[in-house]
Amino acid sequence: MKSRKQEILMIVQYPENVSPCQRFRFELYKDVLKKNGYIVTTKSFLDKKGYEVVHRYGFFLKKMRALLNGFIGRLLLIPQIGKYDFILLQREFAPIGPPIFEWLFIKLFQKKIIYDFDDAIWIPSVSEQNSLAGNFKNAKKVKDICKWAYRISGGNEYLCNYAKQFNENVVYNPTCVDTEKKYNVLANHDVEKITIAWTGSFSTLKYLAITENALKRLQEKYDFNIKIICNQKPSLTLRNIQYVEWTEANEVSELASCQIGLMPLTCDEWSEGKCGFKLIQYLSLGIPSVSSSVGVNKKIIEEGVNGFFADSDEDWYSSIEKLILNADLRKKMGLAGRQKMIAQYSLPSNESNFLNLFSNNESDVLTLNHSTKMSLRKIINIKTVSNAIFRRENALNT
Repeated sequence: MKSRKQEILMIVQYPENVSPCQRFRFELYKDVLKKNGYIVTTKSFLDKKGYEVVHRYGFFLKKMRALLNGFIGRLLLIPQIGKYDFILLQREFAPIGPPIFEWLFIKLFQKKIIYDFDDAIWIPSVSEQNSLAGNFKNAKKVKDICKWAYRISGGNEYLCNYAKQFNENVVYNPTCVDTEKKYNVLANHDVEKITIAWTGSFSTLKYLAITENALKRLQEKYDFNIKIICNQKPSLTLRNIQYVEWTEANEVSELASCQIGLMPLTCDEWSEGKCGFKLIQYLSLGIPSVSSSVGVNKKIIEEGVNGFFADSDEDWYSSIEKLILNADLRKKMGLAGRQKMIAQYSLPSNESNFLNLFSNNESDVLTLNHSTKMSLRKIINIKTVSNAIFRRENALNT
């Protein structure tokens, strides 16, 4: 008699294939889960129509309808919930209000919830487009969900340390990319005119202002393009800006045509919770990066090896200038960055870690946490690896 396949319910905020958080923390692993015998079902709070208006100004009635539909969808889960062995929860069951669904499914239905977050969501935050919703957001519920959860999946050590105040079963689960099937090309650095890249959602566009003065000064001396890949046009007083509306289909090809990546951040608690995904994207494609020395950026970037840190206008200017002037340095640092991403932030490198989230044996979590800590502390000699690859590439080209 065949044993019953275990079923996982993924509770997410948005429809599939649109949110980086969902795509690279949940959807990336669906084939892995199926290959390992799990049945996976995804239920989003917002449907496609709701997602189309939620981050736009106005559309009050449509947003209210989307909110109502979301709550109805969550209520309809109640009679179905019994068949699921695990619930992988992204942030919250509903974007407003107290943790009623979380309490119901954990306390009443005794469901095993793996609680995943990749931002400091206990800090109140709401977009300008939905400022009214801020009155109904409940960031305080995060600690309660942490206490109740079967297991917690945190996107960086700062997030994990927060969760450990309330629950000992916490797993460091980095955001990863598929370096074999998708992020599998290298940027071309032998170009006459370089392109500096920034990619992200509208909510992080504000950080670009940190680099604006340095980029203006550089444009007075050098001719280069600035490519902004986003779901909203930027408001920058710079020349040669190429705005590209983000799509899942173009995210790799558009980034791979660039030679330098930027990740500016402010130094605050919210930024500490960021998981460095821009850097992971850039480096996976062999694009050296310049970033603020904040939070997880300090783990991803190795100064002078795969990128540079910048905490002042002069830092941004000098670091970007070094990369503009030296194609060989860009190649070398880009290759070092890709090697690190393959080793620590790729689907193959994190597959077993992710699968262990669904272990029924709590001792596995302790083993996993230990192995995760060891992998974080493991010294990978990126300089040696990248230099060897660089020498081999030069030998092939001569």
